[in-house]
Amino acid sequence: MGKSLKLVPWLLALPLAWLIGYSYNVIYGGGISWLRIMYQNKLALASKIDSQPRVLIIGGSGVHYTINALQIEQELGIPVFNLGLDGKLGLNVLLPSVLPAIREGDIVLLIPEYLMLSDSDGFGEISTWFGVATGKPGLGNIPPKQLLEDTWLLGIPSLRALSKSGLDLITKGRLEEYYSDSLTLRGDPTKTWERTSQWWKLTVNQPVSPHSLAMISKFKQQVEAKGATLLLSLSWIYGSTDPQTLNNIQITAKELEAIAPLLYDQESLNIKTDSTLFADTHYHLKPQGRKLRSQELAKQLQPYVR
Repeated sequence: MGKSLKLVPWLLALPLAWLIGYSYNVIYGGGISWLRIMYQNKLALASKIDSQPRVLIIGGSGVHYTINALQIEQELGIPVFNLGLDGKLGLNVLLPSVLPAIREGDIVLLIPEYLMLSDSDGFGEISTWFGVATGKPGLGNIPPKQLLEDTWLLGIPSLRALSKSGLDLITKGRLEEYYSDSLTLRGDPTKTWERTSQWWKLTVNQPVSPHSLAMISKFKQQVEAKGATLLLSLSWIYGSTDPQTLNNIQITAKELEAIAPLLYDQESLNIKTDSTLFADTHYHLKPQGRKLRSQELAKQLQPYVR
């Protein structure tokens, strides 16, 4: 009996520790919390744009940290909004997450990263966590077992994340993480993350998967049911021009073009070989790179702007 009583404090401490970890990850402090806050802020900002048509540019961080929506808006003469989130959501979660922002008359430009396009089941590393954090557990039809296991992990922050947060508080007086910077009124980031390691050229080892094609086709139907128009684009990447990469991108382009108009440079396949344009990843661009990418997108979008 005495030994059992001694276990009580530990049994009570376990759920408390989990709640503290969950609060860090989901409410404030952890990477998922910042993504949730950014997502909710983007939906709110997009809803304030009353004029039609609008251009909504959708994708992962390869959209968020790659375009300058205000620059494209100035060149097109209609509102443009950066609705980029995070590629690790997977298409199953990303697409239904942005659907509420779409209105009649919108031009929706989807620029999925190759990580999402080649995925076989539509789920990414943070699919479950994002659904839970935004109050939609199971979003994207996540299997119940995966939902339960991943939700449990939300209460267990990594030691690395906690250490970084503590160091940020000590040295900067604030928490700093991906997506923690403020947004412009058009959803663009206000910070550029710099790469600290050496560059290597990204290879595309697989073409678009049948599952991704099915998800994008379904998304097109949902977009059109709202009275909007879907366009697609290939991502800009700092990448390799090896035969396998070129072949996989060409196959991907052909498959995507069968679904909706595809905006890309047919000669380069949107593969860039100048690493100085890129920030911290093979998709994220420095300000000068964003300027060039936005100029290109504005020209490609022009025929679709009424």
